[in-house]
Amino acid sequence: MKRSDEQSNLTKLGYEMERQLRNRDAAMRSRERKKMYVKDLEIKSRYMEAKCKRRLKDLLLQKDNRCCADCSAPDPKWASANIGVFICLKCCGVHRSLGTHISKVLSVTLDEWCDEDIDAMVEVGGNSAANAIYEAFIPDGFSKPGPDASHDDRMRFIRSKYELQEFLKPSLRILSMSSAKTSLQPSFSKKLMSSFRSSQSSKVSESYEGMVEFIGILKVKVVKGTNLAVRDMLSSDPYVVLNLGQQAVQTSVVKSNLNPIWKEELMLSVPQRYGSVKLKVFDHDTFSADDIMGEAEIDIQPLITSAMAYGDPGMFGNMQIGKWLKSHDNALVEDSIINIDDGKVKQEMQLKLQNVESGELELEVEWMPLEQ
Repeated sequence: MKRSDEQSNLTKLGYEMERQLRNRDAAMRSRERKKMYVKDLEIKSRYMEAKCKRRLKDLLLQKDNRCCADCSAPDPKWASANIGVFICLKCCGVHRSLGTHISKVLSVTLDEWCDEDIDAMVEVGGNSAANAIYEAFIPDGFSKPGPDASHDDRMRFIRSKYELQEFLKPSLRILSMSSAKTSLQPSFSKKLMSSFRSSQSSKVSESYEGMVEFIGILKVKVVKGTNLAVRDMLSSDPYVVLNLGQQAVQTSVVKSNLNPIWKEELMLSVPQRYGSVKLKVFDHDTFSADDIMGEAEIDIQPLITSAMAYGDPGMFGNMQIGKWLKSHDNALVEDSIINIDDGKVKQEMQLKLQNVESGELELEVEWMPLEQ
């Protein structure tokens, strides 16, 4: 009897040990699964974060995003995510003072970006596209601030541009900012762009006395420079700046090269009363003011006049529609031909830089009317 009880106790003990072992194995497997799950989440999180940073970096590298949308200062490191523009540190301070219901300011390098914010930036299309809307009607005598403008000048312009929406077409003023102070509008610029496209498709002409309306976008591809002037010891660090009215856009700097190849596209909004595009080449200096390496003017009237005469270029095959003639009072190396090429109005030109000992630039220009 005693032996039977001992045997029974041993059996129970064996069952209990086996149960505990099974429970321990199950717990270990559960912990391992949790560790693997957490690790997978961390990997996915790092991947999504890297993907967001990559998209944001690619967006910032667009040519028109290399200058502040509000003052044209180079290399902006901040952005208004809900408006869809890249801005400099000085303009960033003004944007913050407006409140997040108007401008949600994020650092390109320091803040975490969500997909929604990046999608909104991509949808707007960059600084040039946004400025074609937000600066469509700038009153005569109202100057856009430059990189060295005072805080008061920036505040006055940026408030008028975004908060008061004074430079928009009245039909595009789709949001009352005074009534929206309690809610963030992350997709405001997306809605604005949609309304802009709708208003353009209706082709209703309106006149606004004392205002300036943009009629199209000029896309300038800076292809390359040849035999540029020496401004450093043996070479130069050239970059190109284009000005049209208050707008300024620039290429990247090419280090130590007198025959630089950029192949960079810059965009300028063209008003109804437009003048020549001013082109200047500079040598980038780290510790002193940048030295000029020549300049030239681009007469865009032949291009725009030819394009308007033919209307929709998509209705025609590839053909020549105009010409900008070389003369003693322009910088052309040879006549510049204006063509319809695959449904686009384009013009190639070779410019001899003025007021400098040597240097030529090769450009490709495309006209994009806003009506299309």
